[in-house]
Amino acid sequence: MELSESQVTIVGLGLMGGSLAGALRGKCRRVVGVARRAESAETALARGFVDEGTVDMAEGVREADIVVLATPVRVIIRQLPELAPLLPKGCLLMDLGSTKGRIAAEMERLPEHIQPLGGHPMCGKEKSGIEVADPALYDGCTFILAPLKRTSAEALALGHELAEAAGAVPLVLEPERQDYIVAAVSHLPYLIACALVATADTTISADPASWEVVATGFRSTSRLAGSDVTMMTDILLTNREEVLKALDTYQERLREFASLVETADEEKMREILGAVRKIRRDMYPASQQVIE
Repeated sequence: MELSESQVTIVGLGLMGGSLAGALRGKCRRVVGVARRAESAETALARGFVDEGTVDMAEGVREADIVVLATPVRVIIRQLPELAPLLPKGCLLMDLGSTKGRIAAEMERLPEHIQPLGGHPMCGKEKSGIEVADPALYDGCTFILAPLKRTSAEALALGHELAEAAGAVPLVLEPERQDYIVAAVSHLPYLIACALVATADTTISADPASWEVVATGFRSTSRLAGSDVTMMTDILLTNREEVLKALDTYQERLREFASLVETADEEKMREILGAVRKIRRDMYPASQQVIE
């Protein structure tokens, strides 16, 4: 089956689910949104993101060819066994969770008539909810696809088509490999941003001039601290081992930098900071080099 012939049901109409619905509408046979609150379903319908909105899970997935779970990670884990008896034969069941190990383990338990495929689009905002959903959110982002051994080639191809239709670039990774990578480039940065905000609050918040001095550098590096707490708690608790490893390495680097400042070894400082600067510049093309 092709995407254009498919009914896509998206469970969870927050930022990620609402944005995906809006990006896919018109590129598949029908988009159905399942929300926890009737107000969210009504908003998605009013904004033209879905062809139909409902709070009834069974009704929403009854005729689905593709179901995408766009809820917090631990909610996804609870929803998988609940959904199993409701899904039509051959249905592709995807998720948008930021961690994959525990979700993949739960997907392995699904009945054989369901095709499971993990997914994780590398995009988002620090705000949440259908009100800030944007069909262009996925444009140009990497959309990780994490197939299980039981996932058919046809199901993976359909997942590719869905990601591309949303404007994203698919990348296939094993669930464990994805968790290892995103712990360092996504989950750790959130904790660093939180620590930065907490440090600034502890050290300078008593001075009334503090927040007048704050410029774009602090705003950009602390932005992730504004992320949805429920979502991030689920992420951190379902990828604990990899996050802790990343934190250990980060603390080692911080201690190294503290030593450079303490000893005032300018030559060594220039050497290490210069090497880091080169690594950062090599990560991105010149057109993306923005220092705020």
